[in-house]
Amino acid sequence: MKKRQYPRLQEIIGLLNQHYPSSLAEEWDNVGLQVGDPDAVIQRAAVCLDPTEANLQAALAADAEVLICHHPLLFKPLRRLSPTDAVGRTVWRAVQRNVAIVSIHTNLDRARNGLNDWLAAALGLEQCKPLQGASPGDLLKLVTYVPFDHVEAVMNAAFKAGAGEIGAYDSCSFRQSGTGTFRPGEGADPYLGRVGELEQAEEVRLETIVPRERLARVLRRLLATHPYEEVAYDLIPLENSRGDIGLGRLGSLPKATNLDEFAAKVKSDLAAEAVRFVGDGTQPVDKVAVCGGSGAFLLHEAKRQGADVLVTGDVKYHEARQAEEIGIALIDAGHFATERLMARQLADTLAEEARQRKWETGFVPLTIEKEPFQTIA
Repeated sequence: MKKRQYPRLQEIIGLLNQHYPSSLAEEWDNVGLQVGDPDAVIQRAAVCLDPTEANLQAALAADAEVLICHHPLLFKPLRRLSPTDAVGRTVWRAVQRNVAIVSIHTNLDRARNGLNDWLAAALGLEQCKPLQGASPGDLLKLVTYVPFDHVEAVMNAAFKAGAGEIGAYDSCSFRQSGTGTFRPGEGADPYLGRVGELEQAEEVRLETIVPRERLARVLRRLLATHPYEEVAYDLIPLENSRGDIGLGRLGSLPKATNLDEFAAKVKSDLAAEAVRFVGDGTQPVDKVAVCGGSGAFLLHEAKRQGADVLVTGDVKYHEARQAEEIGIALIDAGHFATERLMARQLADTLAEEARQRKWETGFVPLTIEKEPFQTIA
């Protein structure tokens, strides 16, 4: 009988970091492993929005060994661990029942093919881009020197690991021929030349772009493919801003509508209990900004980039007044409704990645979560 292949928790976390790097999280955030043993074998994972006691119980009922949630259970270190409060009880029960808890929060918000892309897709937006781009410094230029007969192998290894992407283009590089010199010392096992003799080698200088969060993987592949015993390479920080990651998304509707109709569409598409909006219901809506959760801080950026409306949640009174003052419509669909889709989307994404790795782990989206607010029409 063929032995089933199940990853350890640290491999699941590695997969999450590959797609939604923890380096993308805000400084105040606490993402990654919250509770649990990194070496635990994972046969089933539950995915949810909030690490509530009810969701932990649902994960246990689903025989899951890990609960992957959007919002962190632990934002700050615990002063004490006791089952007398909700957080303490959840940690206590998770440890007792050997269920790990992992958070993927603002890194999921900012990443490509993350929460805000899913939100934009749910509303039918097209030609989307990040509303607030990532900070400069997330990109590096990688430069290395390769003998002619290994150029393609080394470059392709780097590309497959995630190097060389600029906007909608991949496999981007620059190549220049030159002469390298080196003298192998005692104990060396050179690919070219002899110990103690100065060697001149015809080489190609290769340059490409690497996102910081993919650097470790790219270097591993490059070093494994490069023929030299000691590989020379440079890493140059760039001030370029990336166009594929950041908070919020900005896109266009396939067909322009008005604010009344679009607000109704938001309510329907997100299955929201209720929506509130700021603006004239007859005003045209074509260009739309979205930010799951609490995104009213992006009002000015949305206006600057020409959005007709910003869709988000948790809108405060003075933020609504601010929208009026600067002349942009604002739709508050609620924190829950703008983020609830992450459970199924993330579970589907991880399940597909597991299939490609021949893991037999099941990923189960928890559907018991409900909007905490009740509304009276």
